[in-house]
Amino acid sequence: MKWSKLLSITALALAGAAQAQVVVIVNPKSAMASMTPDQVASIFLGKSNTLPSGATATALDQTESAAVREVFYSKVTGKQAAQVKAAWSRLVFSGKATPPKELSSSAEVKKAVAANVDAIGYIEKSAVDASVKVVLTVD
Repeated sequence: MKWSKLLSITALALAGAAQAQVVVIVNPKSAMASMTPDQVASIFLGKSNTLPSGATATALDQTESAAVREVFYSKVTGKQAAQVKAAWSRLVFSGKATPPKELSSSAEVKKAVAANVDAIGYIEKSAVDASVKVVLTVD
């Protein structure tokens, strides 16, 4: 009986994480007001390293274990995080691109974006504050 209750609670927690709204953020000093999902996907899939403003993007990813990462990649790129990892492996092996830097949490991504005008990352919407600017909300 205890195990089934624990499993139910775990399932609810995971479902809540999967339903959390994700936002793409940039530095508040960035000239960008918004981005399309295609523009964001292009950067995070290694197809472009340039922000719409023309600056070279410093893309910041979250760790593979972060629930927000799976939500971000599935909603923005239409791919699972494992598919994205495989695509990046091919790009790195061919020398065509360098993957986004992985940070340990949304708090770390937010801190790094706040410190770099050319940075772009994603976090849970609930973590947004005045230190970053939202350019895309992923539902």
